[in-house]
Amino acid sequence: MATTRYECTKCRHNKAETGEIRTTGSGWSRFFNLQNHKFGYAACASCGYTEFYRMDGGGKGMAILDILGN
Repeated sequence: MATTRYECTKCRHNKAETGEIRTTGSGWSRFFNLQNHKFGYAACASCGYTEFYRMDGGGKGMAILDILGN
């Protein structure tokens, strides 16, 4: 986990949990449950407000392990 400065835009608290999530898109990726969109998040430790940041350029391209690992 990287240490960065954080301030919640809702409550001005300065501590947050960070992590990554993967989601499906639409169409065939949703049908086959291919989680080809990757986002980072920062969630305020006080109020829970969460911001998401796209990490993969919009889901273009997918590793074969992503498909096989489903």
